[in-house]
Amino acid sequence: MRVLPHAFVLLSCLFAPVAWSAQPSPAVGETHGVAHTASAAVRDAGHSDRVRYTVWYLAQPGAKEQPLTIGPPGAPLFQEGSSAVDALVAPGRWPLLLVSHGNGGSARMMGWFGSALARAGYVVVAVDHPGNNGVDPMTDAGSILMWNRADDLAAALAAVLADPVVAPHVDADRLGLVGYSAGGFTALVAAGARPDMGRLVAFCKASPKDGVCLPQAENPEMTFERRLAAVATPELAPWVAKSAEDRGIPNVRAVFLMAPAIVQAFEPGELGRLEMPVSVVVGEADAIALPGTNSEVIAEANGKVRLQMLPSVGHYDFLADCTALGRERVGKLCEVGADKGSTHQAAIRQAKELFDSALR
Repeated sequence: MRVLPHAFVLLSCLFAPVAWSAQPSPAVGETHGVAHTASAAVRDAGHSDRVRYTVWYLAQPGAKEQPLTIGPPGAPLFQEGSSAVDALVAPGRWPLLLVSHGNGGSARMMGWFGSALARAGYVVVAVDHPGNNGVDPMTDAGSILMWNRADDLAAALAAVLADPVVAPHVDADRLGLVGYSAGGFTALVAAGARPDMGRLVAFCKASPKDGVCLPQAENPEMTFERRLAAVATPELAPWVAKSAEDRGIPNVRAVFLMAPAIVQAFEPGELGRLEMPVSVVVGEADAIALPGTNSEVIAEANGKVRLQMLPSVGHYDFLADCTALGRERVGKLCEVGADKGSTHQAAIRQAKELFDSALR
């Protein structure tokens, strides 16, 4: 969900200097790190193997939060809550959640969710997927090699567990996955479901008007025909040939999906064999990742899946709250058919029910 011109997006990780008064308790801390994985160098525009990640966690008493926003300093376009950058971690060992954003999104765009779950007692790790995020230039490889996004989650997990400051407060045996939109596909791959991209190609040839098959607002030039041409190039063909490999991350105990997309790439048996609890929330008005060809497919393939449908909610209702300036400049991605705060709270409640049951 690419939302900003590149010049603005480069500033998306900065805090806007907005006045802040009373602090919620307990405070949420935030820190950042960099992991490395070989597939990132193929997807990133500059061929870097770096994967940026953000960590939200419970902070020690006294930490001072600042607004968590996206946009130029002093002119935020999205607001997501608050956090205390580089605050000390509160004592204890907490369950860990890995979060994957949507097409053209960012770790920070998931801050409304990550900070809320951190405040509930989880360490939340969200990545910026190389070549497919709202901070860096989008690439064909980043938009096509979606299964390699699971590599980013695995690399970020390894980096966090090697961090001498954060690692002592993480219980890696209590691990959950979270994904929004294309991140839902990522989370399913990381949970152990193996995609068959031939199924997706066949689906899009038969249903070219499905929201998943059409060019996305974040990358409108990436047509289905352009994707087909790119997968056959010498650069991408070897990576495409490995798309069905098992990229499951060990010890995953639960998976939470918001408006998951690209589900057509999974054979129903792959979804059915997932043994950990899976919980899905989607809007009935979602025209991008249509429930009937995505969320409902997961529930039909796996009888253990919990599916919640939210009336009048669309695909972009799961993005961060827009400011007045954001609604003016971002347009479509800020348009909602229901109260976004209520949508966010419904997703947070459902996620907490799942993870409190599976990880505590």
